[in-house]
Amino acid sequence: MTPLFPILELADRLAIAEVKFERTGANQAELDWYTEQFARYQSESVRAQLDALKEIHNDIWNLEWQLKSGREQELPLEEIGRRAITIRDYNNRRIAIKNALAEQLECPVREIKRDHLSE
Repeated sequence: MTPLFPILELADRLAIAEVKFERTGANQAELDWYTEQFARYQSESVRAQLDALKEIHNDIWNLEWQLKSGREQELPLEEIGRRAITIRDYNNRRIAIKNALAEQLECPVREIKRDHLSE
């Protein structure tokens, strides 16, 4: 079966689904679907990269929760700016991991940002 997503996107979506499930328990069907799609790629190195993506998504979730819950007024603007820069840095690491995974699994698709803060 041909994957529906390039491997770098499938891994990222699975990492997000795992984080979401651990934090909310509200997305079992989503998690099951991504887990099933990703199952053919299981190896120690692939799992390590998936775990690294998951750690980044957990860190981003921790930084964004007040902003996404409408509680940003509790934070000074300097803190919001600091979090935005930190999230950008996490996303740079995330892109590097996704592209390394694609290279390892010989997927031709890469995430490339041009004229973007994540460059």
